Amino acid sequence: MKLFLLLLFCHVSSPVKHSMTFFISESSGVTNLPEFVGAGQIDDITVGYCDTNTKVVVIKQDWLKMIFIIYPQELLQYNIWCSESMPELFKGIVDSYMQLFNHSGGVHIVQMRSGCEWDENSGEVTSFMKIGYDGEDFLSFDLKNLTWIALNPEAATQEWDNNIAITERYGNFFNHVCPESLKVSVQYGKSSLQRTELPSVSLLQKTPSSPVSCHATGFFPHRAVMFWRKDGEDLHEGVDQGEILLNPDETFQMSVDLDISSVTPEDWRRYDWVFQLSGVKDDIVTKLDKAEIRTNWGNIGIRKDEETPSEKTLPIVVAVAVLVILISVIGFTVYKKKKAKLPAPPPDNVSELSEKLNPET
Repeated sequence: MKLFLLLLFCHVSSPVKHSMTFFISESSGVTNLPEFVGAGQIDDITVGYCDTNTKVVVIKQDWLKMIFIIYPQELLQYNIWCSESMPELFKGIVDSYMQLFNHSGGVHIVQMRSGCEWDENSGEVTSFMKIGYDGEDFLSFDLKNLTWIALNPEAATQEWDNNIAITERYGNFFNHVCPESLKVSVQYGKSSLQRTELPSVSLLQKTPSSPVSCHATGFFPHRAVMFWRKDGEDLHEGVDQGEILLNPDETFQMSVDLDISSVTPEDWRRYDWVFQLSGVKDDIVTKLDKAEIRTNWGNIGIRKDEETPSEKTLPIVVAVAVLVILISVIGFTVYKKKKAKLPAPPPDNVSELSEKLNPET
């Protein structure tokens, strides 16, 4: 209930929180994916990507391409990280963790998620960095107190904490450089990042006894709320809230199911479904109407003037989550069995980039 109220509050206020998130994945024993994958997003929109197959940074947004046309040396540096330094570094990390846990073979994956968030209204900045191995949390960096936190009993942190110079440089990058770069990116990509797109909505049902699913797809941004109501009151019982998923075109989709097994035909008119999108004043309200339900078990519930549902109106499952994310501009930490060695922090020219690109200067 508290989460719902929080999301509802986000609907009535303007979207002021922005995020820059970096992802890295290095795998061993996986045959159908590149060993190294790096990606990054701004406000949940992929801005670039690279892997050991491409060996170059693929820029996904036109406004970012223009920045790198002006400053090609920065793109060159990212390409070096992608093709040489990062894959080599993360291969060593996987080998170290496999040795630590006595893993001689099989499929093993090291993942890192890091970045920063910026509240445009309050100016508050929060940063994060977390490392995982084989799907389990392993290590995190407390960027407020500049300390490493073991999330696994095997992850000793004392030597890392004692390396004050390295720790402070990581803290500077995530607490200062990352937020400044995020602000610059939001300014240059504002028209794309802060657009709003309303969804197409459908009532779907697999079988006559299945729950009715209200599905919204093609909306942007991802800050949205969906819920069922009865007589104007929010419903919680018999409702299954789905997650917000990313579409291939980088819009979003979401579904919420309603169990109608105990709903009499006379009571259907008392139910409706509400979609609220952050930054948009008017809600989308859809009545529970059998004539509007689209099915995949015959023509029942499909109006004669409508065609059967197309693939665009059906839920799209994003199969490989690791391929939605881009090259990281930070280093990583390598854990050895007894002695850990930290990778070098990002070079100083990363901070210089944010100063060069800031339109206000």
